[in-house]
Amino acid sequence: MLAVVFFAVMGSGSGSGIQSSTYERERLPASAVTETGYYTDEGGWFSNRSQLESGMRQFYQETGVQPYLYLLPNGSVTSTTELTAMAEELYPQLFTDEGHFLLVFCDNGAGSYNCGYTVGSQAKTVMDDEAIAILADYLDRYYNDYSISEEEIFSKAFADTGERIMTVTKSPLPVIAVCVAVVVVAVLIFITLKKRREQREREQKRAEEILKTPLEKFGDQEIEDLADKYENQDLS
Repeated sequence: MLAVVFFAVMGSGSGSGIQSSTYERERLPASAVTETGYYTDEGGWFSNRSQLESGMRQFYQETGVQPYLYLLPNGSVTSTTELTAMAEELYPQLFTDEGHFLLVFCDNGAGSYNCGYTVGSQAKTVMDDEAIAILADYLDRYYNDYSISEEEIFSKAFADTGERIMTVTKSPLPVIAVCVAVVVVAVLIFITLKKRREQREREQKRAEEILKTPLEKFGDQEIEDLADKYENQDLS
């Protein structure tokens, strides 16, 4: 049985964040996949096969799931339901195993696109809903990057997805906590040193005022106390 789901992504370039990978996934064993080609280009987009397949092969190596891209002519299908049904129909025609991930992609020719996909029952252990969301985020990011080629859109999306879904995304909170702690310690040190400096300045100012004051203005007991004080400081 195939696990069939569908998703639609409208290329808007609005989201720069990528879905986190929250748990460890186990790579699919090599026995689960009979390696095939990597794409069908009915839309005539691709001229650099090696550039397109490099990222898709990297995804395969990382996950054990072989990706396959089926690219339709621009604007030929706009319904995600149709794209999903097409993916389901194409899967048994293209593959003899349950370890493939089939993405059916159709650009509308006006800056957006729709996708349908099918996941083999074994591949589903890797390509779960969270993994699909990660792929969708990367695909949206690179689709809206006009500095790269059509081949690189998919190559980068699959390569980055494979790397991300096979590791747990580290939370930035520990790093932030350490940074905050460093700042707090630095502030406390600064405040402590400042208070000590101010205390020394007050003592020095007081000492200068005393030295400038004529002795006759002090009583006998005050003179003795001052003498004892400075005598004790000299001894220390």
